Amino acid sequence: MKKNIHPNYREVVFMDTSAEIHFITRSTIDTKETIELEGKTYPLVKVEVSSESHPFYTGKKMFLDTAGRVEKFNRRFGQRKGK
Repeated sequence: MKKNIHPNYREVVFMDTSAEIHFITRSTIDTKETIELEGKTYPLVKVEVSSESHPFYTGKKMFLDTAGRVEKFNRRFGQRKGK
């Protein structure tokens, strides 16, 4: 491999904020936050959904508030009349 052209590939912790689960994996992602796990400091990347919290993988259904989305759509486009 050529030197100084590849990103830094290192161990990184991905934290699922909705399930409070940590994953240690390798990545090239840049981050400013760090976390200490098992006596070692790792770069930290926060994600909202992972395999631990996604309904497809967990089999649990999540309730989404669609009423606000519908009202917002109707406010923007509901009063327009087509030709």
